[in-house]
Amino acid sequence: MIKHLLTAVFILTFISNSFCQRKIEPDAYDIAKAKKLKKKFDHKDDEVALEESIDYVTFDFDSREEKVIVHHQIKEKMINMISRADIQKYCFYDGESEIEEFKILYKNNRDAKFFIKDEAYKSEDLFHNDARVKYTNVDFPLQGYRYGTEILKTYKDIKYFTKLYFNDNYPAVKKVIAVEIPDWLNVELKELNFDGYTIEKTIKKNTKNKSKVHTYTVKDIPAMHNASNAPGPTYIYPHLLILAKSYTKKDETKPIFNSTQDLYNWYKSLVNSLKNDNSAIKDKVVELTKDAETDEEKIKNIYYWVQDNIRYIAFEDGIAGFKPDEAANVFNKRYGDCKGMANLTKQMLIEAGFDARLTWIGTKHIAYDYSTPNLSVDNHMICSLFTDGEVLFLDGTEKFNAFGEYADRIQGKQVMIEDKDTFILKEVPKSKSVFNKESFTYNLKLDNELLTGKVEKVFNGESRSSLLYYFDQLKTDKKDEFLDAYLSRGDSNRKVANIITSDLSNRDINVTLTHDITIKNAVSTFDDSIYIDLDLDEELGNYEFKERDVDYIFSTKKYLESTMMLQIPAGYKVSHLPQNLELSSKNYDMSVNFKTENNKLIYKKLFKIKNAKIETNDFEEWNAFIEQLNTVYKEQIILTKN
Repeated sequence: MIKHLLTAVFILTFISNSFCQRKIEPDAYDIAKAKKLKKKFDHKDDEVALEESIDYVTFDFDSREEKVIVHHQIKEKMINMISRADIQKYCFYDGESEIEEFKILYKNNRDAKFFIKDEAYKSEDLFHNDARVKYTNVDFPLQGYRYGTEILKTYKDIKYFTKLYFNDNYPAVKKVIAVEIPDWLNVELKELNFDGYTIEKTIKKNTKNKSKVHTYTVKDIPAMHNASNAPGPTYIYPHLLILAKSYTKKDETKPIFNSTQDLYNWYKSLVNSLKNDNSAIKDKVVELTKDAETDEEKIKNIYYWVQDNIRYIAFEDGIAGFKPDEAANVFNKRYGDCKGMANLTKQMLIEAGFDARLTWIGTKHIAYDYSTPNLSVDNHMICSLFTDGEVLFLDGTEKFNAFGEYADRIQGKQVMIEDKDTFILKEVPKSKSVFNKESFTYNLKLDNELLTGKVEKVFNGESRSSLLYYFDQLKTDKKDEFLDAYLSRGDSNRKVANIITSDLSNRDINVTLTHDITIKNAVSTFDDSIYIDLDLDEELGNYEFKERDVDYIFSTKKYLESTMMLQIPAGYKVSHLPQNLELSSKNYDMSVNFKTENNKLIYKKLFKIKNAKIETNDFEEWNAFIEQLNTVYKEQIILTKN
């Protein structure tokens, strides 16, 4: 009897599982829908779409901590548009937030029972990060396969709830963001980058909760695609910036970030909580300044010591993302984040008798300025130095930037400088592209079917700093190997010798590299003619933007100048040269020029990228030039006998 009973249970279980399986596998409607969506969202990286994505945000008040709490609920319906897809669903949290719910559901709303991992967030460029991530790997075995997700994340303090994007990692048929704001809370939803999108907005009262529900709906919105060298997402994608201004409880209104002054007050409270005991750094300051003959020399000695001796390590999440470490801790540990390095620089300069102050700044990755009091406005801290009626900015994380030089990532950006109970707003000066000039000079001659000669390469500004930074990362026994590979461009047909460098430990001078060069397979002879491939660098040759839909951002403004001089052999003349090229716009100037002078062929190139970017509306013109440039690069110079 038991045997018959077990058989019956097995049969019922099999039937039940088969029935459930039929409920979750795609039917004809699902498959047809998947195919239709793939035609609609035709980006090559789009595999999964969101049929519906709803963000619902509500607020509570923690009377004990006197903080506004945020509940952010996300519900999604996903469908696989291709034959098979594997994705990862994840959600980050840290000490100021927690994930209360994280579910993956089948299309019949049954729990898919994926294994949810919860671990520390890891990144190659971070030594420590207090962020954590919950995630799971989700497989879609068939076209039309569906899943749902339900995530509930709670922020313990509204300060850390900064923005809501409409775009996701996946295209969405329908995206809804609903924010329910109670009448005791003053929150502004600042609408940014809405142009070009049809986003419907409604505001409805909820009399039961004494609140207003702000609902935004957009249809057929594309995914966020990770284009290389793109502007920061705050420049591109439509989003809501959450400006939490104040709350009212028991007839008393208390500010959160109602103004820039409120933001500064909070930042300054974190600074004021530090116990900067400078006894540990006094002796080092004396050592660094005792032999200095000028104030500038004293400042440089301190600034460069911080750059050279404190390893940059990011501490970015929760309160650690905003509170500097104490100077003595950074000094003793010999590492710190930008805030800790800025604080150490400040305290060492103060010990030396200078007026140094902490300074908050958002890099060019961020679109906002301090007119929007929100923790997203900045992501960096530096030190400001007031001297001789000037304000100079010192960034300890820019290891090889000289005193008075500023990285492109902060140029033109607004800064907030501490000034006791108030603050000062200034702007970091901008440099022109010529500041980063790379100047290459080739003096070449023909030796049978070889090109031989001498080369000089000079690097200025951030071109110099970038080269020095990379060089510094190499092990001592790899440095010569790197220089050889760098100067020969890894081409076995190029042999470099007699490399001479300028003082690579001195960041106050340009980097100069000189060497001899011998090049094979660039010269061929036929009858009375010599054919020469003269271009050795082919700068910008790969920078065509055929399928790109966002601006291209260079890491720095660029100024590339190349002069190649070839001694024309006796008895020969130039019979063919590529055409000269020239292009100019507000963002760039480019030219290629050939001429003969004093029995020399002179080939000059000049590429100026003025604003470190190529805008999408310039792509057509830019691509046409690059296409012509590549034609020049492929052409040969022809010398024939007189």
